[in-house]
Amino acid sequence: MTAAIVVSPYPAGSAIRDSRIPPRDRVVTYDLLERWNREQPDKVFVKYADNGEEWTYGRLHELSWQTALGLQHLGVQQGDTVLVWLPNGRECLRVFFAVQLLGAVFVSINTAYKGALLAHVIDNANARIAIVHAELVARLCEVDTACLQTLIVVGGPAEAPARLDVVAYADALLPPAGTVAAPLCAIEPWDPCAVIYTSGTTGPSKGVLCSYLHLYSNAGPETWPFLTAEDRYLVNMPMFHIGGIGGIYVMFARGGSVSFVDRFDTARFWSVIRATGTTATFLLGVMATFLDKQPPSPTDRDHPLRLALMVPLGGDIAAFSKRFGLIIYTIFNMTEVSSPIVSGPNPAVRGTCGLPRPGVEVRLVDGHDCEVATGEVGEMMVRTDRPWAMNSGYHRNPEATAKAWRNGWFHTGDAFRRDESGHLFFVDRVKDAIRRRGENISSFEVEADVVLHPGVQEAAAIGVPSELGEEDVMIVVAPVVGATIDPPELLEFLRARMAHFMIPRYIRIVPALPKTPTAKVQKHELRRIGVTADTWDREQVGIKVRIDVIGRKEPLQ
Repeated sequence: MTAAIVVSPYPAGSAIRDSRIPPRDRVVTYDLLERWNREQPDKVFVKYADNGEEWTYGRLHELSWQTALGLQHLGVQQGDTVLVWLPNGRECLRVFFAVQLLGAVFVSINTAYKGALLAHVIDNANARIAIVHAELVARLCEVDTACLQTLIVVGGPAEAPARLDVVAYADALLPPAGTVAAPLCAIEPWDPCAVIYTSGTTGPSKGVLCSYLHLYSNAGPETWPFLTAEDRYLVNMPMFHIGGIGGIYVMFARGGSVSFVDRFDTARFWSVIRATGTTATFLLGVMATFLDKQPPSPTDRDHPLRLALMVPLGGDIAAFSKRFGLIIYTIFNMTEVSSPIVSGPNPAVRGTCGLPRPGVEVRLVDGHDCEVATGEVGEMMVRTDRPWAMNSGYHRNPEATAKAWRNGWFHTGDAFRRDESGHLFFVDRVKDAIRRRGENISSFEVEADVVLHPGVQEAAAIGVPSELGEEDVMIVVAPVVGATIDPPELLEFLRARMAHFMIPRYIRIVPALPKTPTAKVQKHELRRIGVTADTWDREQVGIKVRIDVIGRKEPLQ
């Protein structure tokens, strides 16, 4: 650490006598970073794909403490939530570690959020300080910012709401010298370290409260034994996603290294792998499909990548493995749990998610939590031997926490079946969410924006099969009496209100939505009917939706 930044003595923690809970210097960011700085300060922790810059563990230690000092000067204390609204990059990585060094809670939100959804997560986060990219600040002028008081702006000046104090990132978080007061209490493995927002289903999005032990158990050495400290893992998911935060922690807990990109890009994938020396990565949703559909090349096996986790497990795995020279694994995971199902290498059982890993119990149950027979479909429930190895509930949402954790098991909301050999297969969602290109989309939140249109009386959002795998978003709308709905005009209305990945591909107009006698929309009937001959398809008429990429606009892939 630079001599200009001094850290006051760290308090002693409680003695951990439970053998299921690893010691702090294997789990807690504060203790881990100090340990790696002593044991391997010159080992590279991160290599950036944009210019090849490397940070050693020693450099990470120095930069993280510098940023922690800046946050502390702004009043961040142990237990506080800090809202982070940034794309993947150096600033987001520094803040991730700095927040945790202070014993505060890192709350990162999707850079595509806007409107009512943005207002909801800001209110739920309950943070006084937000670190925001300059290109996102204008969206705050349109919403209630709840208890936010200070914005730290990254990437240049921006017009912010007058009610907020605004400081530049360089001025606030890069102090040249000072003393950091260590947390008042030792940070324990069961303490919260992050809140990750996951899609709402029958209500607004929920913030998953993650402990250090949850992140460690999610993909640590015991859970993913096929990764080692000698691997370099490509983080190609955003840090507001468990695939981003979890991917960083995957290797940090091992003392390994990561390569870091802002997002997955099919065209650049293999060049990034070669340039960064990446040996392992995660291929979520259609990523593997995109790679497999590229024309064969003599360089298909000319790379250092040795393994990939493919979720879901689809296509011809043997052919994919042979073409690219990879070992393939698959898992089932969600933000709330910790990889309860993991496969062996190159699974031969088509479509499997794997088997329950050691330390995890999995049950498939009916609506009364009673076990279903082998081969029958039931909702997956999970619990772990290790305390705090899954979510600590939903942030500031005790009702949702109690519902998910009823009867002492976490209810995933996903329907599975089990075969005679014990392999588990994902069937469908019990919960009403749409899965599109790696994003969980709340039908509730899509519908809430659609019905804001003055010509829409009611709306239902459903997922329909996509030719690329997973689903595309379809809305079924009924007009206000006497009104007509023009699909292109409705789409333009939604562009200003929705994240790009939520904007529907299909719009079907009906006189009224089908309902039960108790006035609930029969979505199963809409899904059964699917895309009809009179359904409007924006792709067929050549309308493109563009990705919200900080610093540039790019067509949706």
